[in-house]
Amino acid sequence: MTTIAQQLKIKDFPFIIKDKAGNAIYYETSENHWSKFERDAHGNDIGQESDDGYRTKTERDAQGNLIRFEDSNGKIIDHRPKVIELTMEELAAKLGINVTQLRIKD
Repeated sequence: MTTIAQQLKIKDFPFIIKDKAGNAIYYETSENHWSKFERDAHGNDIGQESDDGYRTKTERDAQGNLIRFEDSNGKIIDHRPKVIELTMEELAAKLGINVTQLRIKD
């Protein structure tokens, strides 16, 4: 596969392409190793892909904090809030009580 720098006949390395905000979205070395970076609207890194097939994908909350990371090696770090939805009957069964014993407080 021909890299971007090879196609453009670039001789000055590292070759870096930046977005409008000045964030690197592509990086290539003189040895033809490259990485692509995906960013959200705030410039936060949300994904990466490299010439060796390594990939990452991340999720961020509204404040830009990392809440989930996953890579192509199978590593997953998940800090997303857990939400459990149960019917009253399912909740009663988990508690080992009759559903008539459940009440929701105001």
